[in-house]
Amino acid sequence: MSGHSLDELKKQIPLLDYLQAHDWRTARQLSRGRIMGLCPLHEDHKPSFLVDPLKNLFYCYGCDRGGDVIRFAGLYRQVRFPQALALLRQWLGLPPLLRETTEFYCVQLHRHAEAVAYLYQRGVRSSEVIEHMRIGYAPGGCLRGWLTELGYSRLTLCEAGLVTAAGYDTYLRRVVFPLEGNLYGRSLSATAPPHRFLPGAKGGLYSWDQVRLFPDVILVEGLFDYAALWQAGFHNATCSLGTHHNARQFRQLCDFPRTVYLVFDADANGSGQKAAQSLAGRLTEQGLNVRIVVLPDGHDPNSFFLRDGDARQFQSLLEAAR
Repeated sequence: MSGHSLDELKKQIPLLDYLQAHDWRTARQLSRGRIMGLCPLHEDHKPSFLVDPLKNLFYCYGCDRGGDVIRFAGLYRQVRFPQALALLRQWLGLPPLLRETTEFYCVQLHRHAEAVAYLYQRGVRSSEVIEHMRIGYAPGGCLRGWLTELGYSRLTLCEAGLVTAAGYDTYLRRVVFPLEGNLYGRSLSATAPPHRFLPGAKGGLYSWDQVRLFPDVILVEGLFDYAALWQAGFHNATCSLGTHHNARQFRQLCDFPRTVYLVFDADANGSGQKAAQSLAGRLTEQGLNVRIVVLPDGHDPNSFFLRDGDARQFQSLLEAAR
């Protein structure tokens, strides 16, 4: 990529816009338009991250790193320079492409009985939660043609990760959940890898803009756990897509003095419980009120409701949490 092309890319993506899209917040204004805030690259307790919007540069006095938007993307996503460029180009063009893809998959869901049956089997049974989560289905064989008609090139679809090099739908026979800047696909086939994401980060906490205003937040691991809780009336639930929480998700949980209920899987090997204890300690250090909800052995929130659990019983578990 030429120097001119790099300069054009940086003009198209102002550093401050990119930071704010990744939930970075200003702590105080300085002279000459400069801004200070907490560093997104390490656990920062006092503002040490300086942004100069006029120069399109940043520098952190805490971790001694700085540079332009390409450098930040590489550090934030923990990738090398070529991958950082690809992620930024994808970030520029992905929102409209993902919107078109999501709408296409939503239409396909109710055309394929096997997808609806799979959701029913997993406890997703109300049209309200399907519409709320914009759940879709990728039958395969038709996404590329549809997006090509809308003007997207095959190269664009391959770079985004939606289509394979051979031209096939990457999410073939998967129930698809749109995320912020990504897609999650759960395979209907027992022989295929169960989970699939587009290249790049999984993003922030699920549906966080709708959840963040609640004084009490319920945090679960997976999207089917989230669906079960939302369907049962617990609309203050969010999901991290696993027990590992990236820096952005951790900052989101800590952006307000709230109570966080951790409802992780009651795994036989204790991994979910250990992850909950570890996260509880970190969140408590940040001044949050944390409660660990104990599920029956071998259960996750989704299976709890599938095995005849109801909202009243789950509320009792929340009240018993310590």
